[in-house]
Amino acid sequence: MSLNIPTTELPRVVIIGGGFAGLELANRLAKRSFQVVILDRNNYHQFQPLLYQVATAGLEPSSIAFPYRKIFQKYEHFHFRMVEVLEVYPENKRLLTNRGEILFDYLVVATGAGNNFFGNANIEKYSFPMKSISEALALRNTIFQRFENALIAEDPLEIEANLNIAIVGGGPTGVEVAGALAEMRNKVLPKDYPEMDFRKMRIILIQGDKLLLSSMSGESSKKAADYLTEMGVEIHLDSKVTDYDGKHVYFNGEFAIPTKTLIWAAGIIGNRIKGLAPESYGSGGRVLVDKFNKCIQHPAIFAIGDVALIQGDEVYPKGHPQMAQPAIQQGKRLAKNLIHIQKNEAIKPFRYIDLGSMATIGRNKAVVELPGWKFQGLFAWLVWLVVHLRSILGIKNRFVVLLNWIWNYFTYNLSLRLIIKSKEK
Repeated sequence: MSLNIPTTELPRVVIIGGGFAGLELANRLAKRSFQVVILDRNNYHQFQPLLYQVATAGLEPSSIAFPYRKIFQKYEHFHFRMVEVLEVYPENKRLLTNRGEILFDYLVVATGAGNNFFGNANIEKYSFPMKSISEALALRNTIFQRFENALIAEDPLEIEANLNIAIVGGGPTGVEVAGALAEMRNKVLPKDYPEMDFRKMRIILIQGDKLLLSSMSGESSKKAADYLTEMGVEIHLDSKVTDYDGKHVYFNGEFAIPTKTLIWAAGIIGNRIKGLAPESYGSGGRVLVDKFNKCIQHPAIFAIGDVALIQGDEVYPKGHPQMAQPAIQQGKRLAKNLIHIQKNEAIKPFRYIDLGSMATIGRNKAVVELPGWKFQGLFAWLVWLVVHLRSILGIKNRFVVLLNWIWNYFTYNLSLRLIIKSKEK
């Protein structure tokens, strides 16, 4: 037995990664005549769109995470192993992990994407990314520790560097975290720290494009910028960050802003798997697949989600958006295709159905674009709340998130402003 997984006559589908794509695929295959194995470094699925709320003390980590074993506990032929995948050997359908080997009939790479620092070692070393719960918690601890440091500092420059927060990247993550921090500065922090003047705290959003939310329309982009400006966020468009030394962020080769907190939301790159042919990868470190999500170089290996780049798609020649909906839809399509393959039936190519996009900036402030319909403001904010609440796994988690949102809405009191440190040895 490999990784202590029982042998079976059922075809074994090994899925690397339990994000939106991998989870959707596993959910659909676990009910059918397959042995499904998820391999992941964590024993839980995390709802990434709300990580920024964990980082800004709006939600507890447990409310946006759900254990794989809980999700699939009713399925006899589902197995989860918390391991790190080291290498794949496509020629003999074998996978090496840090805890042993496993054989597969079908391998699905759903490793998602990590932070892309574009080769800047200083930014990678000193900035705070936000792609996982652990990173979001580290950011939360840091932000509140900075306020404590500013309170007892005497040097004005030291106070300024502790208070200022810079965010690089004007996509949904950057816009949402900037809005959350602005609301915290304007409504919450003055009550916690009455001795400090938070009018001196700067929240700086730096975007490399000429528009925020560049994947959305110009109308939504402008509205988001207007909302943030009203909330006191400084926006620098068409600006490129060139360096960060942990104390100053430099951009456009000219400007420097003092800050000890730089949040990196500027780019992602596919998480690679050792063993795939070099020709398997395209731009952004994504695995090149055909219209059936089959790896171009390895016919028994599939890739779905953020890490997949489908070739030959006329609508998305540079790849589908690296968001939840394309990942979920690819998981659904691949599940159906694998069932068809087992039945020797024809399979169908993946076709992405754009259900729209949205971003929230703050209380009663959001922008939403649905097919044929664009709107902003309170109604957009309510739509954003409903969509995200419905997408969270588990009735208890949904209730906890809703309760936190209601409490925060009426009180402006983020009850999770905790600095939790690991035990010092």
